[in-house]
Amino acid sequence: MKLLGIVGWSGSGKTTLIERLLPLLAVAGLRVSTIKRSHHGFDVDTLGKDSWRHRKAGAHEVIVASDLRWALMRERHEAGEVSLDALVARLEAVDLVLVEGFSARPHHKIEVWRAAEDKPLRAAGDGGLLAVAAPRADWRADGDRTWLDLDDPESVARFVVDWTRSADAKEHAGKG
Repeated sequence: MKLLGIVGWSGSGKTTLIERLLPLLAVAGLRVSTIKRSHHGFDVDTLGKDSWRHRKAGAHEVIVASDLRWALMRERHEAGEVSLDALVARLEAVDLVLVEGFSARPHHKIEVWRAAEDKPLRAAGDGGLLAVAAPRADWRADGDRTWLDLDDPESVARFVVDWTRSADAKEHAGKG
């Protein structure tokens, strides 16, 4: 599975970009999963519902399942961030995993950036930075950096599809 991080400052539009990319990548024939890093505690079940009650009563893991979907919740009582590798290992095999967050981990990334934020590129020195997605008016002529038009999700999707397929081609070339 290929990992592609969507990174950037809070409020830059990472989630919106992922939301726009997912249907376009599906039309292109890619099976895509996502992993979202949250810096806050969160709940995926509802206060007072059975799954919430099971979790609050001390269950280590709770699975909620229906005919349409299922979700696994695991309580973590130890300190520290869960590793991206551990999360990826729990996923079913797909063509691509889009990762929002985990920006310090070494993997390929696209940074969402806006000049109006008045902040530097977050991943400027990251060797895994493939491109910067920004409004065309914010593009900078700074070396060999690839700029993608944030306001044209179809072009960003084409870049992601081409990158995913070229990475697949390189990976499979050595196995034949």
